[in-house]
Amino acid sequence: MLKKRIIPCLDIRDGRTVKGINFVDIRDAGDAVELAKRYVQEGADELVFLDITATIERRKTLTELVTRVAQEINIPFTVGGGIHSLDDARAIIQAGADKVSLNSAAVKRPELITEIAGQFGSQCVVLAIDTNFENSEWIVYTHGGKTPTNLRTVDWAKEGEQRGAGEILLTSMNNDGTKDGFAIGITAAVSEAVSIPVIASGGAGTVEHFAEVFRQTKASAALAASIFHFGEIPIPALKDYLKTQNIPIR
Repeated sequence: MLKKRIIPCLDIRDGRTVKGINFVDIRDAGDAVELAKRYVQEGADELVFLDITATIERRKTLTELVTRVAQEINIPFTVGGGIHSLDDARAIIQAGADKVSLNSAAVKRPELITEIAGQFGSQCVVLAIDTNFENSEWIVYTHGGKTPTNLRTVDWAKEGEQRGAGEILLTSMNNDGTKDGFAIGITAAVSEAVSIPVIASGGAGTVEHFAEVFRQTKASAALAASIFHFGEIPIPALKDYLKTQNIPIR
């Protein structure tokens, strides 16, 4: 079995790390560069940086901040938000990102996944899917969780893989920031439907939640934000716990 990854997420707004609940009620969580350095020291396996208002504000990702973070870390680094073209992706990778995360732009023009994968390789393309459970099904949302689409989540994940995505970052909007646990059902469904790695996101509140998502789904990684930012669960303690549960961890 592949070893599971633990990934902190830096949601960035106005150059600061922030965190919300169900994609609203945003509060400040600290300096992105300092947090990134701390996570490397704590043993995080990767780092995700999402410029959460770039698409809504119709601007590019904060490449200068990406560069500053990249210079301070030595673990894989994924950056998303405001990437709408091959040139945007190139700028982010040149700024120091190892992977780019696509969400709204990929829904609007799915060919973008193929273009970036063709240029930089599938391993560089993460398809981020924000999903919400409504009317008895999981639906894809765009624009920072503000705009519903007519895409069903599992179908979109499968299409993303076919178009060249090398990984899926699956965030349950219903669970986001609640600390009530990951959305096991949809995480299991997506990770069964694709053969690429799936990162579970949204809802982590206890060490048991991580064990649960790894045991009950095929997710290869779990992502969290506030519990790491505010020191509620130190990454070393989480990894020690998972090892006691016989879950293979890096």
